[in-house]
Amino acid sequence: MFNKILIANRGEIACRVAATARRMAIQTVAVYSDADAHAKHVQACDEAVHIGNSAPRESYLRWEKIIAAAQATGAQAIHPGYGFLSENEEFAQACAKAGLVFIGPPASAILAMGLKAEAKQLMERAGVPLVPGYHAANQDPEVLQQAADAIGYPVLIKASAGGGGKGMRVVESATDFAQALASCKREASSSFGDDAVLIEKYVQRPRHIEIQVFGDMHGNYVHLFERDCSVQRRHQKVLEEAPAPGMTDALRLQMGAAAVAAARAVNYVGAGTVEFIVEPGSKTDGSTIGAFYFMEMNTRLQVEHPVTEAITGLDLVEWQLRVANGEPLPLRQEALAIQGHAIEARICAENPDKQFLPATGTLQVYALPDSSAFDRAPGAVRVDSGVRQGDAISPFYDSMVAKLIVHGATRQEALARMETALKQTHIVGLPTNVEFLRRVVRTPSFANADLDTALIAREAGVLFSRETVGLQIAAAALVAATLHAEQQAAKGTDRSGWVDPWARRDGWRSHGAYQRGFSVGFQEATHSVVLRKNTSTGAADGAPSGPWVLEVEGACAVFQFLAGDDHAFDLQWGPRRLLVWVYREGDVFHVFTNSGSTRITAIDALAHAGEAHAEVGRLTAPMPGKVVSMAVKAGDAVRKGQALAVMEAMKMEHTIAAPADGIVGEVLFAPGDQVTEGAELLRLQTPVAPI
Repeated sequence: MFNKILIANRGEIACRVAATARRMAIQTVAVYSDADAHAKHVQACDEAVHIGNSAPRESYLRWEKIIAAAQATGAQAIHPGYGFLSENEEFAQACAKAGLVFIGPPASAILAMGLKAEAKQLMERAGVPLVPGYHAANQDPEVLQQAADAIGYPVLIKASAGGGGKGMRVVESATDFAQALASCKREASSSFGDDAVLIEKYVQRPRHIEIQVFGDMHGNYVHLFERDCSVQRRHQKVLEEAPAPGMTDALRLQMGAAAVAAARAVNYVGAGTVEFIVEPGSKTDGSTIGAFYFMEMNTRLQVEHPVTEAITGLDLVEWQLRVANGEPLPLRQEALAIQGHAIEARICAENPDKQFLPATGTLQVYALPDSSAFDRAPGAVRVDSGVRQGDAISPFYDSMVAKLIVHGATRQEALARMETALKQTHIVGLPTNVEFLRRVVRTPSFANADLDTALIAREAGVLFSRETVGLQIAAAALVAATLHAEQQAAKGTDRSGWVDPWARRDGWRSHGAYQRGFSVGFQEATHSVVLRKNTSTGAADGAPSGPWVLEVEGACAVFQFLAGDDHAFDLQWGPRRLLVWVYREGDVFHVFTNSGSTRITAIDALAHAGEAHAEVGRLTAPMPGKVVSMAVKAGDAVRKGQALAVMEAMKMEHTIAAPADGIVGEVLFAPGDQVTEGAELLRLQTPVAPI
């Protein structure tokens, strides 16, 4: 076995590989960019080498620097993780030329499956069913348009060298094709250095089911069953599970055999995933899965590999290392079996209510599920993460913060554990999709396994901009946290233990009643909150004995709380009693409950009295990133909804559209410029609300 390996990646996958290597007594070398100088994966390895600036093209994609780092540190092999160079045949060839083992398939297999068009042709010759489409080499836009017209809309444009949902667009009509093609090619070029695309018929209500395969250097192949990855946004996976709901034993055998045949066709070695588009089933045979079509093969370990590990009890990274070391596969097909059900949720720094715009910022609070909640079922919850509290999510890399994986004896048990684990995940400092994931898991569609890639769009009414906590509980939580902080600040003023009643912060009065007003911002509106407390001069210690009463927008109820620590409160407002966790970030209070989470703002009227209103007519960057193109110039007349500019951030493109009709007054940035979140990109002479 190897004595030392270099991990040519970052974040959670680098930490994941390092954990298995450490268990196997293999030393590890990390590589890092300027942005990752203090990253978790650097500390997870035995040593680390700096390889360049923050941008991937100047660091994690510079394979010559990575190979030099491996040689300088005495590493015998390189694990590429996923993304970056993991499916780059030139890198695999360079590793071999340098005398290093590439922990992945041979370069020939990467090349054969990496170019999606050629892979489709190869699979067609192997007898694997394909979706109707255009997979030829001619990339002339007119030829591609004609091919799309012939296939019939809707069609899917997809980067030939792509993966991870990047460089992919669904086109509903011929008039939208040219613009979508141009955008897709730009994104493909930026992400993969190759703008070639293929075009396929877009299957209506498809499911996305993939098969995990493994091959070794001795001609042995197995599949480790399937994963359902149908729940997606922007063609990127959100929730994954194994096994696929509704899968029959007969269909599992068919899809597994097809996946193994695909691997054999390219003499595959190591871990790979064969992905299929699946039509809805007729249910006459008890299956909800119909015809399946080869989509692509990912020649690497997948992000969602932990759900396969959960249902098989295997460590796929260990299998990768053993196979790369020349060992045969640890198990034969007949020895593999499915154990229970597993679900993975991808926690990302993004704003679901703003079309999943990626977000950057610092993880001020990063509280993960308490494993003691699952102490009767070891391995029932797992978190794969490459960040810690206090770390920053930068605009240079993918927006994923962590992967939350649960396992249960049944799908229902796994669903319940996922709900509990998401409740215990508290992140403050930047927008995330945690609350959105909780809503998805609770939808009837997901709970009942009515799965397809349009699930999120179908359930949009309950998934977006939906408040689950409410003003009353949010206001009560803000007041409780404020009072608790003030009480803590007032403690310890006298070492004798005596507390001056005039210094107390608990509403004490020698006579009469205590009243205090709060102005709060909630759901884009300002609300009035009043706290009252009766007093009793007959109390032995002078403390008031009457109850707190909280009035929220005219509704009054008894209010009380018991602080468990500086963030956890046993809170009661009227008949409702519940546990809440409150984290303060400036004037913003982040409130987490078992039913959901929200945020509420304490408004200081004096502090905001002199603030000017935001300038009308401004169009601002919704996130930090790079300006890819400007579609207009000063003096142009634009219509509401017209594309004005395209930005790129976290490997994704985002179109900035006109919020209203107007005339472009000034363009403030040019293509290639880096901009910060909120930067003014251009101005419209017709006043509009800022976006």
